Amino acid sequence: MKNSIWVYRLFDVAEEIDLEQVEKLLADGHQAARMRLSRIRPKSIQFKNPPVAVELGECQVVIGRRNINASFTGKIYDLGVIGIIMRIPLREGASYEEVLDLAVDLYNDEKMESVFVSMLDTTRKTLAGALVKEDYNGFIEDFTVYYFQDWEQSWDPVPLLLAEREPLSEQARRETLRNSFSYGKDDLTIITWDSALVYDSTGSNDIPDLLEFANSQLLELRYYDNLLTGEMGKMYDAIEEAENASSIRRLGRYRRIMNQLMELIADITEITERIDNSLKVTEDVFYARIYGTALSIFRTKAWEESINRKISIINQSYTMLSNRIINQRSELLELTIIILIALEVVLGLLGVMK
Repeated sequence: MKNSIWVYRLFDVAEEIDLEQVEKLLADGHQAARMRLSRIRPKSIQFKNPPVAVELGECQVVIGRRNINASFTGKIYDLGVIGIIMRIPLREGASYEEVLDLAVDLYNDEKMESVFVSMLDTTRKTLAGALVKEDYNGFIEDFTVYYFQDWEQSWDPVPLLLAEREPLSEQARRETLRNSFSYGKDDLTIITWDSALVYDSTGSNDIPDLLEFANSQLLELRYYDNLLTGEMGKMYDAIEEAENASSIRRLGRYRRIMNQLMELIADITEITERIDNSLKVTEDVFYARIYGTALSIFRTKAWEESINRKISIINQSYTMLSNRIINQRSELLELTIIILIALEVVLGLLGVMK
């Protein structure tokens, strides 16, 4: 399909996915392959563990009043993410108004989610043996790519990207077009918060794949930020409960809380490092700009900073509990010494009386 609309749903489904096991599970009866960018040297982009793509077949979907045969692809990431990509072909020779109407109807269609969930459920069942600590928690990222091998220069990309029929202000147009990139005369990429327009006359999927990868990183950072928020709430409740316990029991509870905090920090630190190191653009300046801009637009840095702040708070809580344990031990030691001295005095007096 030369021109098409690619609709993405990325789901967090597990703590980790064993991609080697995924390849074994898909070996019989499925067309699967590791993701690889086609237009640059392999050393220009370093994938720590490239995701596995699998063809999921075609399915008829209803968008507005149209019945469309859409093709589906699954993308499996070792970070615990499964992406479902729906590709909607555009009719050859379709007018701009026809494409815009489809974009607007697609944007406003809420029934489409059930199609993605159905595809996800089928994929999860197929890959159940490769999912480590499976936990589908409802965390989703959505993104849309308007993909063209033939692009009419007279067409306006802004209404497409915003899925908007109403006239737009110049400010809205400037903001939408601010992140535009071209390498040659026959390509164009425009990135927004939840959509992108990609024109590539060669038919390369490289840029949509980079944008998808950036969305998978965003999804994981959002998930672990939310996880830390929940764990911090549990931590405060546990500390409050420990404060109401007796002195001896309090020490044991403090130790348990500290052990849990250290395990949490170690796990989150390892995972965020994996997210950061999952893809590195080293030599290709053009792709590096696109990938870096996507991460900036998706505000991944802000999510990383939020995670780091919460880890810092947890570290401070750990230090506070450690100090309390030390102080309480000192108090218990002092009390023990006083009791021993008193006991020795009493025994001495009893000896004198005899």
